[in-house]
Amino acid sequence: MRIRLGWFDERLSERIAAIAAGRLAPAVARDAATIMVVRPAPDRPADRSADGSADSEVEVLMLRRPAAMAFAPGAYVFPGGSVDAADSDPEIGWSGPDPAEFGERLGCSAADARALVCAAVRETFEESGVLLAGGPDGSPAVPDPSLDEDRAALAAGSRSFGELLSRRGLVLHAGLLTPWARWITPEAEPRRFDARFFAAQLPPGQRAVGHQAEADRTAWVRPRAAIDAARAGSMTLLPPTMTTLNEFASLGGVAKILGRPRTIMPIMPRLVAENGEAWLLIPDEADYPL
Repeated sequence: MRIRLGWFDERLSERIAAIAAGRLAPAVARDAATIMVVRPAPDRPADRSADGSADSEVEVLMLRRPAAMAFAPGAYVFPGGSVDAADSDPEIGWSGPDPAEFGERLGCSAADARALVCAAVRETFEESGVLLAGGPDGSPAVPDPSLDEDRAALAAGSRSFGELLSRRGLVLHAGLLTPWARWITPEAEPRRFDARFFAAQLPPGQRAVGHQAEADRTAWVRPRAAIDAARAGSMTLLPPTMTTLNEFASLGGVAKILGRPRTIMPIMPRLVAENGEAWLLIPDEADYPL
């Protein structure tokens, strides 16, 4: 799949050429993680098939990036972000599959997999208020107004995620996360990420509230509706987001998404310059829907 980009400058052209010729080494991709939080979509008459049965569908939590952001302003994204050094803290409480199992699925070491899962849960809580953690016995975290204070302290950097969990007697519930995909930023980009995608269901009793610095809108979006809006030009979606939503739309309900075995292969699009235009080349295996 070839996508013509709406922007192009001489510096990008020179960078693409220098990397292709071996004169410039690509920037190192930084580890990052994101979570597609899903919930069953409310049934509506339009969701029913011809025989009157309800068609399974989900809603996915999405955040719109503020217009002032340098990267992808106005795009709808899933909560997530870069892995921090503190995400490797061995004192962060953990419940669920061994990190080595995640590592086998994600193509990394057990230590890196643990940090990726911690980063995914931390960033999702910080950006949306959804906390994929709970008691050591497997009980979910109980929604509490004071969690807003912890969330603000986490965003301000005055409290670590490990400290937040420890003081509340909580552990990260890794079993709630289903490894989904791995996307790597094109080599020609100056800022690159090696992002692992996870899917998880919204825990009972919790609600999503976006962080103003990270999002100017928080929305529960049906995958098919989001894809239609992107095709119509009324919603901006990045290729990994669009591809994931298309996969969700084809699967249907929450159980089918979270229970589907996944073979995760790294997907890295390429940037090329041709005749004064920039193109993004997406590998065919990504099954990009446009």
